[in-house]
Amino acid sequence: MFKGLYTAYTGMINEQNRMDVLTNNLANADTTGFKKEGSTSQAFDDVLALKIKDASISPNIPKKIGIANLGVKVGENYTDYSQGAFRITDNSYDVALSGEGFFNIEYTNKAGVTSTKYTRDGSFVVNVDGYLVTKDGDYVLGQNGRIKVDPTKDIVIDSKGNISQNNVRVAQIKLTDFEDYDYLEHFGENFYQPVDGATEKAATATVHQGYLETSNVQVVSEMVEMISVSRQYESNQKIITTIDGTAEIASTQLGRV
Repeated sequence: MFKGLYTAYTGMINEQNRMDVLTNNLANADTTGFKKEGSTSQAFDDVLALKIKDASISPNIPKKIGIANLGVKVGENYTDYSQGAFRITDNSYDVALSGEGFFNIEYTNKAGVTSTKYTRDGSFVVNVDGYLVTKDGDYVLGQNGRIKVDPTKDIVIDSKGNISQNNVRVAQIKLTDFEDYDYLEHFGENFYQPVDGATEKAATATVHQGYLETSNVQVVSEMVEMISVSRQYESNQKIITTIDGTAEIASTQLGRV
């Protein structure tokens, strides 16, 4: 195999992964509380090819026989948790967070299994039973469980997440933060769930009623990056085409000499 073919192929795979991440970011540019993702790539270190089990040297001792460059390796994706801009809604059930922290949501999957997910999307509503829920119907959690209010009365939410009606405190929105966001993974569009090793800590975020935090995706920047990815993908395609043409000449014309 021509090494150049493999190197160009791995480059195309890497650019395809970058394009997938960028298109997902653009698709969620208008998703409330969405945090954009990024991708990384890793260059394979120069790898020494080894001749295994060479009895002439010593049994089962590898022997260095050359250096092989294996191209580029797709690295890990990461999430940019930077603050998104606020949008005024004047809806008393909409809340946004400034600072570090997440809302706690009681999520129930199709199998009926309930778990806690975390989000920055504070576009809440009140269901027919008076519970504060997400637009998908999942319950918003307070310090004492599900939050129930009187939908016929005005609601006031202070900076600490305390919910009051008629000057009476009825609940407090529960906020949670984590020591290391590397232990969080995306779940759906704007939910996050902890993985093994995640450590919770007290949130320092401030609650703002009547606002929503928009996505932190910068559409123009993503489009510029997408153009760059497309050009690099095309460059790798041209490399493969060139090597293929060279191989064809070698096999069909030089062989006649």
